[in-house]
Amino acid sequence: MTTNIAAPFEYHAPASVEEAARLLSKYKGAAKLLAGGHSLIPLVKLRLAEPEALIDLGRVKGLSYVKAGRGGLAIGAMTTYHELESSAAVKKAAPSLAEAAAQVADTQVRNMGTIGGSLAHADPAGDIPAVVLALHAELEARTARGKRTINIDNFFKDLLTTSLRPTEVLTEIRLPSMPPHTGSAYIKLPNKASHYAVVGVAATLVLNAKGVCTGARVAVTGAGPFATRAKRTERILIGKKLDDSVIRTASERAGAELAGRFNSDVHASAEYREAMTKVFAARAIEKAASRAK
Repeated sequence: MTTNIAAPFEYHAPASVEEAARLLSKYKGAAKLLAGGHSLIPLVKLRLAEPEALIDLGRVKGLSYVKAGRGGLAIGAMTTYHELESSAAVKKAAPSLAEAAAQVADTQVRNMGTIGGSLAHADPAGDIPAVVLALHAELEARTARGKRTINIDNFFKDLLTTSLRPTEVLTEIRLPSMPPHTGSAYIKLPNKASHYAVVGVAATLVLNAKGVCTGARVAVTGAGPFATRAKRTERILIGKKLDDSVIRTASERAGAELAGRFNSDVHASAEYREAMTKVFAARAIEKAASRAK
């Protein structure tokens, strides 16, 4: 029998990242950080997660910002989806991130949900993980004693699992500056009720003056247990002019890394997700290529 009553837990509202990190260390992996809460709280209510403590980051100052610099964008982990979709800097430097944020759930969720919460939670149907993979982000994580940088390619490990350590707080997402003639796009097949991605594909492409693809990052979400790059698709795209034939061939390989691991549930079978991965990869690549030109 399911229940909507959470197991007992302690609640903390630290005023700084250092205090939050010390609390994580105190509970030795038995505590959860609370950002927007729209993903974690339902799990706690259903007792699918039973943390000893919730550490609310809502009172920590200085974690919500978008800063544009010569090296690219720096985004605070507590920056909300609404702030991302309405940021002129994000729209200019990373339009795929702005359009992905605009497709998350509904207005109430976008006003509360955060980019850092989405990445740290690593929901297999989340929109943001695929986009930051395609944008080659770096993540900053801090403990009470110091900080480290995590390459996004090494971040997502499995269902709801990342490379964040139990004592680390995700504090910043950094997106590198893109060269001229770069285009990015995110397109998904949404679940009609939740707006989560049944399948979502993000693409970032770089073209040279002759229209040849010199850089490609394509990432898939919703289809498998965690967001992943479609590296075989990327290899097909690089070094070629992106005509219909090349895009079609590349898109056919978009699910190759997920072979045998496609999700299957009441919303879509594994076979359907595999087919839709190819369709939405083609659409995302076409849109990113059009923007690059």
